[in-house]
Amino acid sequence: MADDHEIMREGMCALLKKRSDIEIVGQAADGREAVQKVSELAPDIVIMDIGMPNLNGIEATRQMVLDNPKLKVMALSTHSDGTIVAKMLKAGASGYMLKESAFAELMEGIDSMIDGETYLCTKIARVIFNDYVNMLTNPKWTGTDGLSSREMEVLQLVAEGRTTKEIAKMLSVSVKTVDSHREHIMEKLGIHNIAGLTKYAVREGLTNP
Repeated sequence: MADDHEIMREGMCALLKKRSDIEIVGQAADGREAVQKVSELAPDIVIMDIGMPNLNGIEATRQMVLDNPKLKVMALSTHSDGTIVAKMLKAGASGYMLKESAFAELMEGIDSMIDGETYLCTKIARVIFNDYVNMLTNPKWTGTDGLSSREMEVLQLVAEGRTTKEIAKMLSVSVKTVDSHREHIMEKLGIHNIAGLTKYAVREGLTNP
Protein backbone atom coordinates (compact mmCIF):
# COMPACT_ATOMS: atom_id res chain seq x y z
CA MET A 1 0.00 0.00 0.00
CA ALA A 2 1.70 3.19 -1.21
CA ASP A 3 0.23 6.54 -0.17
CA ASP A 4 1.80 9.61 1.42
CA HIS A 5 -1.11 10.09 3.82
CA GLU A 6 -0.77 7.80 6.83
CA ILE A 7 -4.47 7.89 7.69
CA MET A 8 -5.34 6.82 4.14
CA ARG A 9 -2.79 3.99 4.22
CA GLU A 10 -3.87 2.68 7.61
CA GLY A 11 -7.54 2.93 6.75
CA MET A 12 -7.14 1.05 3.47
CA CYS A 13 -5.00 -1.62 5.11
CA ALA A 14 -7.61 -2.12 7.83
CA LEU A 15 -10.30 -2.66 5.20
CA LEU A 16 -8.15 -4.95 3.06
CA LYS A 17 -7.28 -7.13 6.06
CA LYS A 18 -10.94 -8.07 6.37
CA ARG A 19 -10.44 -10.37 3.39
CA SER A 20 -8.85 -13.63 4.45
CA ASP A 21 -7.11 -14.06 1.09
CA ILE A 22 -5.25 -10.72 1.32
CA GLU A 23 -2.07 -10.14 3.31
CA ILE A 24 -0.56 -6.66 3.69
CA VAL A 25 3.21 -7.15 3.38
CA GLY A 26 4.31 -3.51 3.41
CA GLN A 27 3.50 0.19 3.30
CA ALA A 28 5.29 3.12 1.69
CA ALA A 29 4.95 6.89 2.15
CA ASP A 30 6.67 8.01 -1.07
CA GLY A 31 7.47 6.66 -4.50
CA ARG A 32 11.11 5.81 -3.90
CA GLU A 33 10.28 3.90 -0.74
CA ALA A 34 7.58 2.04 -2.66
CA VAL A 35 10.02 0.96 -5.38
CA GLN A 36 12.53 -0.19 -2.76
CA LYS A 37 9.97 -2.16 -0.74
CA VAL A 38 8.52 -3.84 -3.82
CA SER A 39 12.04 -4.96 -4.72
CA GLU A 40 12.57 -6.33 -1.21
CA LEU A 41 9.14 -7.85 -0.53
CA ALA A 42 8.04 -8.97 -4.03
CA PRO A 43 4.27 -8.47 -3.53
CA ASP A 44 1.68 -9.64 -6.05
CA ILE A 45 -0.26 -6.36 -6.00
CA VAL A 46 0.55 -2.73 -5.26
CA ILE A 47 -2.13 -0.12 -4.55
CA MET A 48 -0.43 3.07 -5.67
CA ASP A 49 -1.28 6.71 -5.07
CA ILE A 50 -0.10 8.95 -7.92
CA GLY A 51 0.71 12.26 -6.24
CA MET A 52 3.52 11.24 -3.90
CA PRO A 53 6.70 13.09 -2.87
CA ASN A 54 10.23 12.33 -4.14
CA LEU A 55 8.95 10.06 -6.92
CA ASN A 56 5.41 10.20 -8.27
CA GLY A 57 3.30 7.09 -8.67
CA ILE A 58 3.59 7.09 -12.46
CA GLU A 59 7.37 6.81 -12.51
CA ALA A 60 7.40 4.50 -9.49
CA THR A 61 5.00 2.18 -11.31
CA ARG A 62 7.14 2.23 -14.45
CA GLN A 63 10.22 1.21 -12.48
CA MET A 64 8.37 -1.49 -10.53
CA VAL A 65 6.79 -3.13 -13.58
CA LEU A 66 10.05 -2.90 -15.53
CA ASP A 67 11.75 -4.94 -12.79
CA ASN A 68 8.78 -7.27 -12.28
CA PRO A 69 6.48 -7.57 -15.35
CA LYS A 70 4.06 -9.84 -13.45
CA LEU A 71 3.36 -7.21 -10.80
CA LYS A 72 -0.20 -5.84 -10.71
CA VAL A 73 -0.50 -2.14 -9.86
CA MET A 74 -3.81 -0.48 -9.02
CA ALA A 75 -3.68 3.30 -9.25
CA LEU A 76 -5.79 4.92 -6.55
CA SER A 77 -5.98 8.68 -7.08
CA THR A 78 -8.01 11.88 -6.95
CA HIS A 79 -6.94 12.67 -10.55
CA SER A 80 -9.44 11.91 -13.31
CA ASP A 81 -7.67 13.78 -16.12
CA GLY A 82 -7.35 11.56 -19.18
CA THR A 83 -3.70 12.44 -19.75
CA ILE A 84 -2.74 11.33 -16.24
CA VAL A 85 -4.75 8.12 -16.56
CA ALA A 86 -3.07 7.36 -19.88
CA LYS A 87 0.39 7.94 -18.42
CA MET A 88 -0.32 5.62 -15.51
CA LEU A 89 -1.59 2.84 -17.77
CA LYS A 90 1.34 3.33 -20.13
CA ALA A 91 3.66 3.01 -17.13
CA GLY A 92 2.27 -0.47 -16.57
CA ALA A 93 -0.65 -0.12 -14.16
CA SER A 94 -3.29 -2.83 -14.45
CA GLY A 95 -6.06 -0.73 -12.95
CA TYR A 96 -7.11 2.83 -12.16
CA MET A 97 -9.63 3.95 -9.57
CA LEU A 98 -10.62 7.23 -7.98
CA LYS A 99 -10.40 7.58 -4.21
CA GLU A 100 -14.07 8.53 -4.19
CA SER A 101 -14.96 5.01 -5.40
CA ALA A 102 -16.63 2.53 -3.07
CA PHE A 103 -14.42 -0.05 -1.35
CA ALA A 104 -16.46 -2.84 -2.95
CA GLU A 105 -15.38 -1.55 -6.35
CA LEU A 106 -11.74 -1.69 -5.29
CA MET A 107 -12.23 -5.33 -4.34
CA GLU A 108 -13.79 -5.99 -7.72
CA GLY A 109 -10.82 -4.28 -9.37
CA ILE A 110 -8.28 -6.37 -7.43
CA ASP A 111 -10.08 -9.59 -8.40
CA SER A 112 -10.11 -8.49 -12.05
CA MET A 113 -6.37 -7.79 -12.01
CA ILE A 114 -5.68 -11.19 -10.45
CA ASP A 115 -7.61 -12.70 -13.38
CA GLY A 116 -5.31 -10.87 -15.79
CA GLU A 117 -7.73 -8.10 -16.77
CA THR A 118 -7.32 -4.31 -16.77
CA TYR A 119 -9.80 -2.58 -14.47
CA LEU A 120 -11.08 0.99 -14.68
CA CYS A 121 -13.72 2.44 -12.37
CA THR A 122 -16.84 3.72 -14.12
CA LYS A 123 -15.85 7.40 -14.20
CA ILE A 124 -12.34 6.69 -15.48
CA ALA A 125 -13.65 4.33 -18.16
CA ARG A 126 -15.84 7.22 -19.38
CA VAL A 127 -12.84 9.58 -19.45
CA ILE A 128 -10.77 7.10 -21.48
CA PHE A 129 -13.63 6.59 -23.92
CA ASN A 130 -14.02 10.34 -24.45
CA ASP A 131 -10.28 10.76 -25.05
CA TYR A 132 -10.36 7.92 -27.55
CA VAL A 133 -13.16 9.66 -29.43
CA ASN A 134 -11.12 12.89 -29.41
CA MET A 135 -8.14 11.04 -30.85
CA LEU A 136 -10.26 9.63 -33.68
CA THR A 137 -11.95 12.93 -34.52
CA ASN A 138 -8.95 15.24 -34.03
CA PRO A 139 -5.70 13.97 -35.65
CA LYS A 140 -3.67 16.67 -33.87
CA TRP A 141 -4.81 15.58 -30.41
CA THR A 142 -2.09 13.62 -28.61
CA GLY A 143 -2.63 13.95 -24.86
CA THR A 144 1.12 13.76 -24.30
CA ASP A 145 3.79 16.29 -23.41
CA GLY A 146 6.83 14.66 -24.99
CA LEU A 147 8.83 14.37 -21.75
CA SER A 148 10.91 11.27 -21.09
CA SER A 149 10.54 9.31 -17.86
CA ARG A 150 13.76 10.80 -16.47
CA GLU A 151 12.68 14.32 -17.45
CA MET A 152 9.38 13.86 -15.61
CA GLU A 153 11.33 12.62 -12.59
CA VAL A 154 13.56 15.71 -12.65
CA LEU A 155 10.55 17.96 -13.19
CA GLN A 156 8.85 16.60 -10.08
CA LEU A 157 11.92 17.16 -7.92
CA VAL A 158 12.37 20.70 -9.26
CA ALA A 159 8.71 21.43 -8.54
CA GLU A 160 9.16 20.11 -4.99
CA GLY A 161 11.92 22.65 -4.39
CA ARG A 162 14.94 20.36 -4.60
CA THR A 163 18.24 22.01 -5.53
CA THR A 164 20.28 20.85 -8.52
CA LYS A 165 22.84 19.23 -6.21
CA GLU A 166 20.11 17.43 -4.24
CA ILE A 167 18.55 16.10 -7.44
CA ALA A 168 21.93 14.96 -8.75
CA LYS A 169 22.58 13.07 -5.52
CA MET A 170 19.12 11.45 -5.44
CA LEU A 171 19.38 10.29 -9.05
CA SER A 172 23.09 9.41 -8.87
CA VAL A 173 23.97 11.67 -11.81
CA SER A 174 26.12 14.77 -12.27
CA VAL A 175 24.95 18.33 -11.69
CA LYS A 176 25.62 18.99 -15.37
CA THR A 177 23.24 16.19 -16.33
CA VAL A 178 20.48 17.61 -14.14
CA ASP A 179 20.98 21.07 -15.69
CA SER A 180 20.74 19.50 -19.14
CA HIS A 181 17.50 17.72 -18.26
CA ARG A 182 16.03 20.94 -16.89
CA GLU A 183 16.92 22.84 -20.07
CA HIS A 184 15.29 20.15 -22.22
CA ILE A 185 12.16 20.20 -20.04
CA MET A 186 11.81 23.96 -20.40
CA GLU A 187 12.34 23.77 -24.16
CA LYS A 188 9.76 21.02 -24.64
CA LEU A 189 7.14 22.66 -22.44
CA GLY A 190 7.85 26.24 -23.44
CA ILE A 191 8.06 27.14 -19.76
CA HIS A 192 11.12 29.05 -18.59
CA ASN A 193 10.69 29.61 -14.85
CA ILE A 194 10.35 27.43 -11.75
CA ALA A 195 6.89 28.75 -10.88
CA GLY A 196 5.59 27.72 -14.28
CA LEU A 197 7.19 24.29 -14.05
CA THR A 198 5.67 23.81 -10.59
CA LYS A 199 2.18 24.67 -11.84
CA TYR A 200 2.61 22.27 -14.74
CA ALA A 201 3.81 19.45 -12.47
CA VAL A 202 0.81 19.92 -10.16
CA ARG A 203 -1.62 20.01 -13.08
CA GLU A 204 -0.15 16.82 -14.55
CA GLY A 205 -0.37 14.99 -11.23
CA LEU A 206 3.40 14.65 -10.83
CA THR A 207 3.32 16.33 -7.43
CA ASN A 208 0.80 17.70 -4.95
CA PRO A 209 0.03 21.45 -4.57
